[in-house]
Amino acid sequence: MRVALFVTCVNDAVYPATGIAVVRLLRRLGTEVDFPAQQTCCGQPQYNTGYRRETLPLVRRTVRAFEGYEYVVTPSGSCAAMVRDAYPKLGAPELGPRTYELTEFLVDVLGVTDVGAYFPHTVTYHPSCHGLRMLGLGDRPRRLLEAVKGLELVELPGAEECCGFGGTFAVKNAAVSVAMGRDKVRNAAGTGAAVLCGADNSCLMHIGGILRREGERMRAVHIAEILASTEEEPLR
Repeated sequence: MRVALFVTCVNDAVYPATGIAVVRLLRRLGTEVDFPAQQTCCGQPQYNTGYRRETLPLVRRTVRAFEGYEYVVTPSGSCAAMVRDAYPKLGAPELGPRTYELTEFLVDVLGVTDVGAYFPHTVTYHPSCHGLRMLGLGDRPRRLLEAVKGLELVELPGAEECCGFGGTFAVKNAAVSVAMGRDKVRNAAGTGAAVLCGADNSCLMHIGGILRREGERMRAVHIAEILASTEEEPLR
């Protein structure tokens, strides 16, 4: 099977290890991964801020970048939701049905939950809003984490509450955003877990920043990096 990796801006610019982890993971599962170099921002920041006209060139570019691929896989629920929910509203519905968030691709298309991962740490999982509410990821991420050798998954109180990031919401409403993030961090730290896991690095960036400012030892780690970790090549 051949897929295209839609890495997203945040991962490309700030968290390249997540993109590398996705490639390692999918190749380990027997999937050929291409990276169309012409991909760029999907237009979500512009769209969510109300700049619909400025979004259209990015939409068209993204559609062209992934032409010819049956499966487009992204480690970001928010960008997957942009393509599947907003693109049809902007006159570009063709890419949505072929775009999958990583965990739904693993579970629904490849049909796996045990990906051969090893991660001997206590983990709590935060379901980001786009994945939870727009994509309906449900228990897919949890099923994948539960199958990881050595991993102990503990419940996160208030898991379905927003972390406060919300893209440009964090810029326009910084005080509210930080207050929501502190609530999330307080709940996460209270689990005693060593790692807070999520499927969207934009949310993990927000939570991780507050964790550091609050002096917490907990790490924020993308689920792709946990699933790519093995006994032979562990996540550092």
